[in-house]
Amino acid sequence: MKRFFILLISICFLNCSGQQSKINGVSFVASPKEINETNIDPVVKVNANWAAVMPFGFVKNLKEPSVVFNTERQWWGERADGAERTIELLNQKGIKVMLKPQIWVWRGEFTGNISMDSEEDWKTLESSYEGFIMLYAKLAQKLNVPILCIGTELHTFVQKRPEYWKQLIQKVRSVYEGKLTYAENWDQFANAPFWNQLDYIGVDAYFPVSESKTPSVEEMREGWQMHKNEIIALQKTIEKPVLFTEFGYRSIHYTGKEPWASNRIKGNVDLKAQNNALTALYEEFWKEHWFAGGFLWKWYHDHDKVGGEDNNRFTIQNKPSEKLIQTLYKDD
Repeated sequence: MKRFFILLISICFLNCSGQQSKINGVSFVASPKEINETNIDPVVKVNANWAAVMPFGFVKNLKEPSVVFNTERQWWGERADGAERTIELLNQKGIKVMLKPQIWVWRGEFTGNISMDSEEDWKTLESSYEGFIMLYAKLAQKLNVPILCIGTELHTFVQKRPEYWKQLIQKVRSVYEGKLTYAENWDQFANAPFWNQLDYIGVDAYFPVSESKTPSVEEMREGWQMHKNEIIALQKTIEKPVLFTEFGYRSIHYTGKEPWASNRIKGNVDLKAQNNALTALYEEFWKEHWFAGGFLWKWYHDHDKVGGEDNNRFTIQNKPSEKLIQTLYKDD
């Protein structure tokens, strides 16, 4: 009887915590200058319970083997000291953090195409990248950060050098006791060779779901089905929860056609399309038991000065979608 009672409590705890522990996150953009607690209040107001903090390393081009990071020339929020203070401010407001150090290639070239032409350059890149990640792994351990993301959209690097990544994960585990993930692009997530070593299958979820100008929620939910089945197939094989390390849509016409597109065209603002797209994604995934939650792309520290109803970018700030997310995150 006692054993049955303990089992019942365990089942109840798992079910309840599964519902309560969804990651309702935002991707908190690094600030050029130091911030304070007032910059965190809008995150609390939107009912986010997690935030991704994203310090950056830089490479000059897709063939450059050296990662430049944690220098005085970088923005405050892109460095270790800025990341540390940002994490502290978020934690003080009850918001948990995924630390997500990222690489930026000059001129915005796609990180997935980083590839070296010689073994010597590969070794240099591996050593440099290890220094970058280990710096933030130690910071994550120091601050008891619950999740560390070890890379973002680096599929060529990952697929060409799998043994390096497996060893890197072991080195990270030697200094960091929290959960690990990796953020792979929507079209390459099934090809990462090390999901079994991590705690979450991380997906940057910019899947194409509609070719309509202002697609309905129903149309986009239908557009999700093929992709969702691919995610489920991998999840069943790996048996790890799926985390949308990034998700989001621009407030622009055809937002579901190429959701990854970040070109700086003006006009074509479509607030309804953004609302519908976010609603469809939430309705498709948030109630799935194997789905851990996700981090909305993206959230700026200077809330009152960004976004707005004439803005066609990703942020939901000062748009109808901000109230939508506030409601969805509260209802979870």
